Amino acid sequence: MCLWEEKLVLSRCRLSEKEMPPLKSLQQEYPAIDARFLHFCTSRGIISVEDFLIHDLNELVAFAEQDPDSEDLKKGILLVLSYIDGQHQSWRNGLELLQDAERNNLVLSTGCDGIDFLLQGGLHEGQLTELVGSSSSGKTQVCLQAASNIAVKYMGTVMFLDSCNSFSAKHIAHLISPLLTTRSKEVKERSLQRAMSKILCQSVFDIFTLLHELNQLDTLLRSEVKSKEGKMHLLIIDSVSSLITPVLGGRDSNGHSLMTSAGFLLKKLANEHNLSVLVTNHTVGGERGIPKPALGESWKSIPHVRLMLSRESGSSSRKVSVLKHPSVASGVSAYFELFT
Repeated sequence: MCLWEEKLVLSRCRLSEKEMPPLKSLQQEYPAIDARFLHFCTSRGIISVEDFLIHDLNELVAFAEQDPDSEDLKKGILLVLSYIDGQHQSWRNGLELLQDAERNNLVLSTGCDGIDFLLQGGLHEGQLTELVGSSSSGKTQVCLQAASNIAVKYMGTVMFLDSCNSFSAKHIAHLISPLLTTRSKEVKERSLQRAMSKILCQSVFDIFTLLHELNQLDTLLRSEVKSKEGKMHLLIIDSVSSLITPVLGGRDSNGHSLMTSAGFLLKKLANEHNLSVLVTNHTVGGERGIPKPALGESWKSIPHVRLMLSRESGSSSRKVSVLKHPSVASGVSAYFELFT
């Protein structure tokens, strides 16, 4: 790995809670980021710090070296990296970490008994939970059931980012109806509409749109904190692997950098906004044909909790097993039935 690659990897890992601004806004603080440098970046589709982060830095430096003002341009690139380095969070002591743990104390039932049992009550706020399984294992069904349960029982807002046309409003309504205990048809209809309105869905079909939506959500949640209006409890991405897999591979590391950026943003949303994040991931063939989570070792450290979901042969029941959990031993499993 060359010096430029090392600098970019470090910078991508040091994004802060601050918004990623347009490059133009850095002119006053960094005079070297002048009109010439901005034109150089704009001509390559780089408008903001976010655009800069996901661009191939080696390619950018190569272009700069072909320019008569190459030294000034490379100095500008280093200054942008310096700006990003200055945004990383400071070290936190044990007391601050304990306070964070105590703050993230709400546990959200998914409505799936086996999963709730393994997760010690359900999805924990402040954590990113990954549900791994084959296409027929029921991952989407678990996501829809969790969204329905949380919208009804906690009256919390749920954001569903749909990457594979898996969201069904009719199915959500079908899942919500049995959770409404009132006998009055009119009251039940109003409750159904209220719960349905708490579940927001957005189609996302590529990693760039995902990054945009996550940054938009971060801005929205900050405004909600300031105005003390509403509470978003759950963010679902079904499926995160279908968005990341297409950009992996190839000769450069840009795809892995995009994956790391997405993982960082998801954990940042969970931690800073006391939000529970649930993502799904498909499986690939491992040693001796045993299925394993896709996205490889680089993604492995992203989720706080990893569960493997599988369907029992000849049965409607599902098996869920712990692959990773901060307080539950790996390999522990449970069985449950999905409501359809």
